[in-house]
Amino acid sequence: MSQQSNEELQTEPLKEEAHKEINSDEALAEAVAVENEFDLLQEELAALKDKYARVHADFDNIKKRLEREKYTAVEYSNEKFAKDMIPVMDSLQMAIASASSNAEPSELIEKIKEGMALTLKQLTTSLEKHGVTMVSHDEPFDPNIHNAIQSVDSDTVESGQIVQTFQTGYKYKERPLREAMVVVAN
Repeated sequence: MSQQSNEELQTEPLKEEAHKEINSDEALAEAVAVENEFDLLQEELAALKDKYARVHADFDNIKKRLEREKYTAVEYSNEKFAKDMIPVMDSLQMAIASASSNAEPSELIEKIKEGMALTLKQLTTSLEKHGVTMVSHDEPFDPNIHNAIQSVDSDTVESGQIVQTFQTGYKYKERPLREAMVVVAN
């Protein structure tokens, strides 16, 4: 027994050493695996940071482009309206030019009246095309679009109806641009 015990005692440190070696190999392999995983995660983080930076830069560029487009749209929003007013200006210039002609005064007055009527029609059409309309004289009194400057008793018109218009009102779509100044029946 003593010989067996002696051998066991001698092999015991060898077993421990082998066990330690196996454990250190496993620990080394595990450390290498953790280090590899760490490297992969760092690469993935760097890629995500790069992607974030690119998306953020794209967003800033889009934001700046939209601001420029908005500014341009606001800056040139009246371009169509201005283009539609040019023929009205042309008509008025022709009327002024015709006033200096050598025509008979009565004939000249008729031509100027006709030219003014056509120019007014042209102006009204252009304004309506852009949503500017006259407030109707036939409507009942509405304090949102009419300004009653006077009220009178009337047997011919019922109370609340407009008797006379002193100044025409205008609306842009549904919003009043200028209230009509009217006389209302009591």
